[in-house]
Formats: sequence, C-alpha cells, structure tokens
Amino acid sequence: MADRVSASIVLGGTITASDYAELSEIIADERLSTEWDGPTYAPDHRVVGEPLSLYAHEVAWGSFDTLEAWCVEKKIPFTRWSGAYAGQWGAERVVFTGAGAPTSYAVDEEDYVVIDRGTVHQLGSIDAILAHFDAADARIPPLLVEGDPQQSSNGAAGGGA
Repeated sequence: MADRVSASIVLGGTITASDYAELSEIIADERLSTEWDGPTYAPDHRVVGEPLSLYAHEVAWGSFDTLEAWCVEKKIPFTRWSGAYAGQWGAERVVFTGAGAPTSYAVDEEDYVVIDRGTVHQLGSIDAILAHFDAADARIPPLLVEGDPQQSSNGAAGGGA
C-alpha cells in the first residue's frame, strides 16, 4: 500500500484542443478537483484565462506521476506541492518551467519555501539564496486552449481583433 498525502498542482501554458481533451482525461483519472474535497475534474471546470489549480487528498507518494510526465513531455509549466509523510519525506514543491527538468524545493506544510544550513553554505551568497527562492516561486501562466475567447487587458472575455 502506498504512503498517501495531500497534494496540489497548478499548471498553465498553451495547448491544442485535442491536448486539452487528453489532459482532462488524465486529470479525471487522477481524481483531481478544482477545490479540496470537490467533484472530480471535468473539462468545463477550467476558468478561461487562469492557471489550472487542482487538489486531492490521499495522493500516492504525494505526486501525480502520469500528469507530471505528460506536462514535461508537452512542456507545460507547473508547480506541485505535496505534504510531508512523517518519518518518510518532507513537504516539497516541484517546479517545472516548461524547459529542463522539474526541480524540487523543501517547503513546510503551508507551502512556504524553507532552506537549511547546508543549502545556505552550498549556495554561498545572499544573491544565490534569493535566486533560489525566486526560482521556487515561479509564476505559472494561464492555461490557454486553442479556441478560447480572447481576453481583454482587464481579464474579461472579449471579441477577436
């Protein structure tokens, strides 16, 4: 039996309509919701013009392996938080910017990035430490799907140009 914890993920970027259909199936298979203890995700739960935030309790090993692998393959940026499992692992935030490999950061149960003395020494300067925190706080863009209505500068749906 897998160790299970609460976890959440925020993803964004631009995808095709067919990729969104595939993504929606993966999200539903993972039994994710747009709110804690909410209904299983359906394609119409996405808010156009916003990053997609998803939540679940009882997540095996605190990760969404299939979803995260799909995002890496499609170069879809995400951040994932998972809670700690006493005696096994600490809480973490995983950041994928859409390029390279996902990076893990130590966080607390409230998803605040923490740093230990060894990491401070490894980074070596206050500028490097601040860059570490900045990288952990990567901004995830809205999840845009081809065919979405255009957004005006104030975020309201508008007509095309």
